[in-house]
Amino acid sequence: MSEISGVDLGTAVVARLVAEDVTELVLSPGSRNAPLAFAALAEEQGRGRLTLRTRIDERAAGFLALGLSKVGPRSAVVCTSGTAVANLHPAVLEAAHSGVRMIVVSADRPRRLMATGANQTTDQVGIFGPMVPTYDVATVADLDAVPWDAQGPLHVNVRLEEPLVPSVPLPVEEPLDDDGPAVLVAASKRVVVTPTAPLVAGPRTVVVAGDDAGPRARLLAERAGWPLLAEPSSGARRGAHAVRTYRLLLGTGLGDQVERVVVFGRPTLSRPVTRLLARDDVEVLVVPGRGAWPVRPAGAVVLDGPPEPPSEPEGSAWLEQWQRADAALSGRIDRLLADERRLTPYGVAAAVAGALTAESLCVIGASSPIRDLDIMEPPAPVGERRKVVANRGLSGIDGTLSTAIGAALGRPSSSRAIAVMGDVTFLHDQSSLVLGPLEERPDLTIVVVNDNGGAIFSMLEQGAPEHADAFERLFGTPHGVDLASLCVATHTPYLKVHSVLELEHALASPNGGIEVIEAVVSRRDRRELDLRIRALATDQG
Repeated sequence: MSEISGVDLGTAVVARLVAEDVTELVLSPGSRNAPLAFAALAEEQGRGRLTLRTRIDERAAGFLALGLSKVGPRSAVVCTSGTAVANLHPAVLEAAHSGVRMIVVSADRPRRLMATGANQTTDQVGIFGPMVPTYDVATVADLDAVPWDAQGPLHVNVRLEEPLVPSVPLPVEEPLDDDGPAVLVAASKRVVVTPTAPLVAGPRTVVVAGDDAGPRARLLAERAGWPLLAEPSSGARRGAHAVRTYRLLLGTGLGDQVERVVVFGRPTLSRPVTRLLARDDVEVLVVPGRGAWPVRPAGAVVLDGPPEPPSEPEGSAWLEQWQRADAALSGRIDRLLADERRLTPYGVAAAVAGALTAESLCVIGASSPIRDLDIMEPPAPVGERRKVVANRGLSGIDGTLSTAIGAALGRPSSSRAIAVMGDVTFLHDQSSLVLGPLEERPDLTIVVVNDNGGAIFSMLEQGAPEHADAFERLFGTPHGVDLASLCVATHTPYLKVHSVLELEHALASPNGGIEVIEAVVSRRDRRELDLRIRALATDQG
């Protein structure tokens, strides 16, 4: 079967929807569904046969499509992959039980990339159960097999190949990291090896600690004398071996020298880490984490427990190279941000990291905030019971407020509980602030990094200058919501800050209970700021 580009297939799908008398299309922004978004906008602005409506919350988008279909011609709702599809389920169930004709179009990865551990990927075929048929579309010909005259809701799952944006080469400089298209590698055959002997000394080795890796990753790095590349939610980002700026340093000559990697947990944040694991000249040993994910990359040795370090620890030169480079680059980044006159997302991350005490809890939202914290959070001292939690199973933005409230309730011993998320993430789950008078309210400070839209998309292919005219409508999605009014409606204490000093002061003076701090930042120069930070790593070699 010959491959068709995501752009061409997305155009064909939208054209077919119009041909089947769909006149209303509701879109929730995403990366994988970008071809469908561009095609819908072109149809609206061209022949005008389609009305495009954008909603940042898939649940709300589904019910909007349901209402449109109840009072007029059949409508369609379009979403990206992963948990986005699941958020349509309530509206789809209502349509099924009430016999409303509605079309759900979900974007998905190509079949060849399923079960490879690709981020934000799950089995979407049949996700709505036996009441709603799913039709898998990978080619234009597949559209002919869809029963478009179905009397109830219909699910069309569209498998989109890259490129996902029309007629634009990839940018010369990649964003720091993202949830969008990434270098994907095939899953390894799960040949489990029980470590029976210490690892051989010699290869220049790093320990990668992904989500939920736990302290075993740190212990191995310390005993062997290796650098530790630990994500914020790994549970291993502690001690002198943890490298704060590892994602940037992997793109330098230092990263090129790595010969062996021991992986704990499931890395999800970093293209540089993905590329490192995919290199043919790097030996990869994997200690799998929990969850329904295959082990990657292909050819990795899968261990059923932590390996023993070499009987004689490595010399200190390799570790010291990473430590010196990390200290120098961290200082450059901190000085660059200190010179910024206004609050930046990185400044928010640094302030939050500084407010985390020894027994604290931090729940960090997906998309930009967790990546900003990854760059800015210094490793904690060994022995602290600081806990960082993130929903990295499918990396969705949905339910983050609920997750934070649950984590704070479930860990009442925390000295401090802070949740950090973007404005779109906050709005996606705002109903979680509606708590009955008999419900327990934990002590939780919610920091909302408000840039009035989706900042992470400005750092992806969609953010290229060629798409400036369409960007705000399809991906930036400015909402202009008054967060203070939302908080007033739910009797939630609220404060707005515009500077690092104001944020630090607010974080140092919690009021108790659930409270919201709105940190106002701009996304106008976010792409340029990331490139400046990347250049700092390049400058130091």
